[in-house]
Amino acid sequence: MSDHDDHDDHDDHDDGDSHGDHAHGGGHSHSHGVAVGTQRKALWIALVLNAGFLGAEIAGGIAFNSLALLADAAHMTSDVAGLIIALIAQSLMSRPPTRRHSFGLKRAEVLGAQVNGLLLVVVSGWIIYEAIRRLSEPPDVAGAGLLIVATLGLFVNLASAVVLGRAQGASLNMRGAFIHMTADAAGSVAAIAAGIAIIVWHAEWVDPVVSIGIALLVLWATWGLLRDTTSVLLEGTPKGLDPDAIEAAVASQDGVEAVHHLHLWSLSSDQPALSAHVVLAGEVTLHEAQQRGNELKDILSSRYGIDHATLELECHPCEPQGDELSRPAVPQHLDRPVPSDH
Repeated sequence: MSDHDDHDDHDDHDDGDSHGDHAHGGGHSHSHGVAVGTQRKALWIALVLNAGFLGAEIAGGIAFNSLALLADAAHMTSDVAGLIIALIAQSLMSRPPTRRHSFGLKRAEVLGAQVNGLLLVVVSGWIIYEAIRRLSEPPDVAGAGLLIVATLGLFVNLASAVVLGRAQGASLNMRGAFIHMTADAAGSVAAIAAGIAIIVWHAEWVDPVVSIGIALLVLWATWGLLRDTTSVLLEGTPKGLDPDAIEAAVASQDGVEAVHHLHLWSLSSDQPALSAHVVLAGEVTLHEAQQRGNELKDILSSRYGIDHATLELECHPCEPQGDELSRPAVPQHLDRPVPSDH
């Protein structure tokens, strides 16, 4: 006897909307308790602040001949583009599931975050290249102008970072935008330091050196973002969830004989999903099996924040497949097949 959840995968995905906030994840309209509307508002505020200041920073960089300002302006250009990408991704992921996209477009926020990360890598590469070129012949830089513009930029960056940080939740999309802002804030601090060094010691060489430091800081922050987005796209196990612990927890429930073929992945950065085969103990009716499956899904949701669970209920372990045929006979619940089996 085998029962695939209550209905099918599509029904299970839609049911996720009805779940409230949980300890480790949320439904379609929230990210660890942060509403999508709140995140969208935060992105718009940051976009307006940064777009408004971008023109002033470009003009200041050209007028004062400061690579640090132009480097920060280039980074801020990527910020504006990144915030636009984040807003588009936020809009796409809010769309409901369709026949063509049964999960909706939830991966759009992960793709948006990855595009943001790649954009940061390109901008950082340009900054490093230009800084090295200027180190051989440091140009004259107007330290006072650099100091004024960089100070104004710091206030804009900090305000944007605070707004985004409060609405970040567990969203990689929001995290990408937040990294843009915090890196810019650090860049503004470095540019202020360069302005002071130029005014006090006439050390124009500090400008390109600071620019390299800004770029390296951005690359360091971007690495974690690209690593996490790639993990989601490659169906990696969500952070904070242990497959062995979850399998043991389900197997320990009353009426469960064994659990196998358990897989964990993420629909989006903050929405884990699970599929597993559950062997029920004793003889059970179809209604009893469905009821037990619902109870197990409630446990997965409340304890681990897994709102999207597909459980194949069995009255005996399923037959081994593929390369499992050549393995020694062992109890099914002790044999963990490789992910490609199912």
